[in-house]
Amino acid sequence: MSTLADIKVFCGSSHPELAQLICRRLGVPLGQSSVSKNDAGELQVRMHESVREHDVYIINTSCVSYDQKGHPVSPNTSLMELLIMINACKTASARRVTAVIPHFFYARQDKKDKSRAPISARLIANMLETAGCDHVITMDLHASQIQGFFNVPVDNLYSEPAALQYVREMLDIDRIVIVSPDAGGAKRATAIADQLGVDFALFHKERKKANEVSRMVLVGDARGKIAVLVDDMADTCGTLDLAAQRLKECGADRVLAIVTHGILSAPALERISKSSLETLVVTNTLPQTANKTKCRKIEEIDISHLLAETIRRSHYGESVSVLFSQIPYDTIQPYRHGADTPSASPPRSTTSSPVAAGLAAATAPVMSADKEATQHAVIAPSPLRRETLRHE
Repeated sequence: MSTLADIKVFCGSSHPELAQLICRRLGVPLGQSSVSKNDAGELQVRMHESVREHDVYIINTSCVSYDQKGHPVSPNTSLMELLIMINACKTASARRVTAVIPHFFYARQDKKDKSRAPISARLIANMLETAGCDHVITMDLHASQIQGFFNVPVDNLYSEPAALQYVREMLDIDRIVIVSPDAGGAKRATAIADQLGVDFALFHKERKKANEVSRMVLVGDARGKIAVLVDDMADTCGTLDLAAQRLKECGADRVLAIVTHGILSAPALERISKSSLETLVVTNTLPQTANKTKCRKIEEIDISHLLAETIRRSHYGESVSVLFSQIPYDTIQPYRHGADTPSASPPRSTTSSPVAAGLAAATAPVMSADKEATQHAVIAPSPLRRETLRHE
């Protein structure tokens, strides 16, 4: 019978903090591996423990990270780390290898929008499959059609339930208007507005060139309200800066932004600090520790619980669709200042048995987007895990 002891979780160099949080919630240790470069500049990957007949999960995300010496590591290097680690585990007789990519590589290059332009996201999908990837877990893909580039299962998770939790806990819902910074994000914004039962508005924007917005027109009313901008990612933050300025000009009392992927490339932090934004809320699909130190307007939503529960459900062959609208009820978020931080939160289980740890995680209450209706809901353990417990 399969147990949590059959799970092996490894990570590359892009986001070890998130990997540690995921492992802590699963109740399993982070696998031992190393990534280095030889004198020729080639990556050398070593898996320091056996993965034979194990269910392997490798975590790496698309971002500019920094190695132990403080040198920047490009997303291309992180991608190669992931591909080599997948292939290393596959050739070492792993039963299944899953790539956990919170922020998907080259997600914005998902279509041929110009003559001779590559569809790089499809190329990444082909590379992952060729390396030996059997399954992909990601979050808030920039374009949902990227799932169709794969011939293996793809679980695309959503940060929407976590965003709803933040809004309900931190803001006055009666005064909120949800705002999409462009027409492309209208579906996401209207879904959140409908869940909260609040008004919706959007911006029509015109660009002179990529990453540079020249003009924005607000469609909707934000006068006297708390305007919450929602988007899937924030890169240079030019759009959010202009949108916040326009919302203030249109009479909004407060302006906040909630995005899934806080890329925050230069000059994003300076723009946020000087902008009309009161707070920029991002998830930890990308490392944010340094950004929060440089800009006090940034707050973080921890999504490690969603990824950990997806890994657990995937391992036991359970449906993950419940996580599209629900989040673990015992989640402690870093935006609740004080002792409520991920590092201060207790592990999901205090038992030493992997099976007991899995059962404790499985029976943890969950919170739906409709908080009041499902406050006492639980995810019952599957017959597979009950049978495993009897054998233990």
